[in-house]
Amino acid sequence: MKTLLKLYARFAALVSYLQSPFLLVVRLYWGWQLAESGWGKLHHLDKITDYFTSLNIPSPAVTAHFVSGLEFIGGILLILGLGSRLIGLLLTFNMLAAYWTADREAFTSVFSDPGKFYVADPYTFLFASAMILVFSAGVFSMDALLAKRCRAWIEQQ
Repeated sequence: MKTLLKLYARFAALVSYLQSPFLLVVRLYWGWQLAESGWGKLHHLDKITDYFTSLNIPSPAVTAHFVSGLEFIGGILLILGLGSRLIGLLLTFNMLAAYWTADREAFTSVFSDPGKFYVADPYTFLFASAMILVFSAGVFSMDALLAKRCRAWIEQQ
């Protein structure tokens, strides 16, 4: 049993080295998808505003601009790994709002019919945003580089 525990501990340590490369892949892929989505919305704000109006979202034109910009800029920031936890928080709230307003039935069926929940459009964006919010951007990010420089600057003071 002791040998098995040691093997498992080594395995866990080895696999933990994959955390930052995995987070990098998540950030690059879903950041690109979000940036593309935001870019498309920015170029069709009239259609997005009409859609938001049909969903009875308050101030649909302002909301369309905000959501489009958040997805575009947020996607770029995810790719860079800059301000990752803050942008992860904003995007998580944005995707929860997307579920609530555009796909409420899927949102409310998260426990009763999980399949309906995870096939809805916001799911993967929500999952990626929440993952970055919780785990941060990893070592291959601007956040990690800035943190390293800040620590060095503080040590010099």
